[in-house]
Amino acid sequence: MASGRSIRFKISTLLVVPLISLIALWGFAASSTFGDALNLLKADTLWTGVINNTDGLVSRLQEERLASAERLAGTATDPAELTAARGKTDKINQKLRDEAQSGSVQSALTFEMSTRLKEAFAAIDRLPDIRRKVDAGQLTPSRLLGEYDAISDSIHVLYSTFTASTDVELARQSQGLIAADQVRELLTREHALIVAANGKPTMADMHLLARIDGTRTYLFPKAMANMDAELRAPFDKLATSSRYATMERALDSYLMGKPVDMQMWRGLADPVLKEYTQGVWHAGDRLLARLQPAGMSILIRAGVAGALGLIAVVFSIVISIRVGRRITRELASLRLSALDLAEVRLPDVVAKLRKGDKVDMATEVLPIKVGDQATSEVADLAAAFDSVQHTAVDAAVGQAKLREGVSEALRNLARRSQSLLQRQLKMLDDMQRQTEEPEALERLFKLDHLTTRMRRHAEGLVLLSGGSAGRRWRGVIPVEDVLNGAAAQVEEYTRVRVYPMPESGVSGEAVADLMHLFAELIENATSFSSPGNEVSVRGELVGRGFAVEIEDRGLGISPGERQAINERLANPREFDPAQTERLGFAVVGMLAAKHGVAVTLKPSPYGGTTAIVLVPSALVQPLPTPPMDLPEFESVSVSVVSTDTGPGELPRRVRTAKRGAAALSQDSGLPRRVRQTNLPEQLKQVPPTEPPAEERSPEQTRALLASLQSGWQRGRQDSDQDGGSR
Repeated sequence: MASGRSIRFKISTLLVVPLISLIALWGFAASSTFGDALNLLKADTLWTGVINNTDGLVSRLQEERLASAERLAGTATDPAELTAARGKTDKINQKLRDEAQSGSVQSALTFEMSTRLKEAFAAIDRLPDIRRKVDAGQLTPSRLLGEYDAISDSIHVLYSTFTASTDVELARQSQGLIAADQVRELLTREHALIVAANGKPTMADMHLLARIDGTRTYLFPKAMANMDAELRAPFDKLATSSRYATMERALDSYLMGKPVDMQMWRGLADPVLKEYTQGVWHAGDRLLARLQPAGMSILIRAGVAGALGLIAVVFSIVISIRVGRRITRELASLRLSALDLAEVRLPDVVAKLRKGDKVDMATEVLPIKVGDQATSEVADLAAAFDSVQHTAVDAAVGQAKLREGVSEALRNLARRSQSLLQRQLKMLDDMQRQTEEPEALERLFKLDHLTTRMRRHAEGLVLLSGGSAGRRWRGVIPVEDVLNGAAAQVEEYTRVRVYPMPESGVSGEAVADLMHLFAELIENATSFSSPGNEVSVRGELVGRGFAVEIEDRGLGISPGERQAINERLANPREFDPAQTERLGFAVVGMLAAKHGVAVTLKPSPYGGTTAIVLVPSALVQPLPTPPMDLPEFESVSVSVVSTDTGPGELPRRVRTAKRGAAALSQDSGLPRRVRQTNLPEQLKQVPPTEPPAEERSPEQTRALLASLQSGWQRGRQDSDQDGGSR
C-alpha cells in the first residue's frame, strides 16, 4: 500500500489553515482594541505619575530660564530668585524620577513611552552644565534658549507617545492640547529672549525671535482647531483679551526694531503667560476626565466585538469540523468498501471461479453504500466503484471460463497423446518380443525410451492443466525402484547413477507423482551439467521421512535465481499458461504440494546444484521380505533394461555384474545394451581386458534367469494400468 497522508489529515489541513488565520486575525484585532482600551484606563496612572510631573518640570524650567535671562542681562533685582527657581526645578525633577520608577507607572508604560522617557531624562541630566555656563556668563541670549530648549523639546516628544488611541476624537484633542502647550513654550522663549537682550538685541537674537514668533503664530490656530469648545474656552478668552492684544502689538514693534520698555513688557507678558499656563492645566484636567470613560466604552465595545468574533470563530470551527468529519466518514466508508471489494469479495469470487463453483452475481456483487445524504461527488465515486466491481467480476467469470476451456482442451489433447503413446509402447513391446536381432532390438529400445519420455511430457501437461496422472500402482514400491524408474524417463539416463540406499518403500498411490517429480529434477540436472559429468542420486532415511539428494556438477545458478526457485517450490502458484519458462519446476512444485513433499535447491560442493527432496514419513513404508535372494556380483554397474512396466510394476534398472552380463549375453543370447555401439570407430575406446567368466553352478544360473525374468516383467506395463484410466 502506498504511503501518504490520510484524507482526514488533508481535510483537517484544508480547514485548519483558514481557521488559524481567522483566529489570528481575531486575536490581533481583539488584543489591539483591548490594548488601546487598557492604555486609556491606565491614563490616570500615567497622567499623575508622568505627565503632571513633566508639565510641572517644564513650567519650572521656564521660570529658571527667565531668571537665568535676567542674570545674563544684569537686571536681576534678587540673586536668590535664580537659586530658588533652580531648587524648584530640582525638586520636581526628583519627584518625576521617583514616581516614574514606581511599579504602577512602569507596568503602564509601553516600550516607546519608556524609551522617550529615558531620552528626556538624558536631556534633563545636562542641567548642571547649563547652570555652570549661566553662572560663568558664557552664554548669549540665543545660546541660553538653545540649551533649555533641548530639554523642553524632548518632553514634548514624550507627550506624543501618550496620545496613541483607537479613539480618533480623543487623539485629536490630545494633539491639540500638546500643540497648545508648545505654544506656551514658544511664548516663554520669546519672553526670555527679550529679557536676556535687555532692549539691546543682536541681529542673531532678532532673527531667532522672528523664527520663534512665526512658529508660535502658525501653531496657535492649529492647536485651537484640534480642541473642542470646552477645551478651547480658556485660550479663546485669553486671545480676545486687551492684554494679549497689547502684548502682541508690543512684540511686533520690537521685531520692527523699535525699542520696548522692559517694565511695560514684563507687565504685559507675565500675566499673559500665567493665564495661558492656567488654561493648559484646565484643558488637561478636562481631557483626563474624558479618558477613563472613553477607555471603559472602548473596552465594552471591544469586549462585545471580541465575544461576537469569538462566537463566529467557534461557530466556524464547529461547522468546519462537522463538514470535515462528514466528508471524512463518507470517504472512509467508501475506502473500507473498496478495500473489502479488492481484498475480500473479488478474491473470494475468483477463488470460487477457479474451483469451478457457481457464482451468484446478486449475492457476490453487492452495491457500495455511502449513505442517502452523501456528497454528490462521493456518491458518484461509489457508483463508479460499483461499475468497476461489476466489470471486474464479469471479467473474472469470463477469464475463468476461458481458463477452464483452455485447460480442458489441453487435458483432452494430453489424454489423447497418452492413449496414442500407450498404444505405441504396447506395439514396441510386441516388436521387442518378436525381434531377435541385437541391432534392431537396440533401435526398438531407443524408440521405446523416447516414447516413455514423450509420455512423461504428456503427463506433465495433464498435471499443469489440472488433471491427474493416469498410472496407478498397488502395494509398497521400493524407493530405489521409483528413482530408477524416474532415471529411465530421462534422455541422458546413462549419466545418472542411483547409489545404493536403505530398503524403504512408498505407497503405490503416490508412486506415479513421485516418479514424475524425481524425473523432472533428474532431467533438469542432466540438462544443466556437462555431458561427461555424473548426476548422483542418493537417498537415506531421516527423522522426518526419506531424503533424496540429486546432485549435478554443472555451472550452478545464481543465489538470487536459486532463492526465487526455492520460494516457488515452497509456495507454488497457480499455473499461468503465459509463463513458459521452467515448466518442470512448476510441475515439481505442484506435485510436492499435493503430497506434502519438501523440495529445496542448494549449491553443490562440486560447483553445480543439489536438489534435496524430503518425502514425508506418511508416505514412507517398510518393504515386505523378498521371496528369494539374488546372487551378488562383483563390480556392479547399472543399465536400463526397459522403460515399460507391467501391472503394478515399475520401470527399474537391473543390476548385473560385468562378468555375469557377458556370460548372459553369450550363454542365453538375450539382448543387452553394448556401450559405444553407435559411435564412429575413431571415437570408440578399447575397454579394459576382463578376466574370463567363471563357470556358474546350476543354482546360480537359475537365480540369474529368475532375476532377468523379473526385470522384464517390471519393464512391461499393462495398458489397463498405464494411462488407460481417465
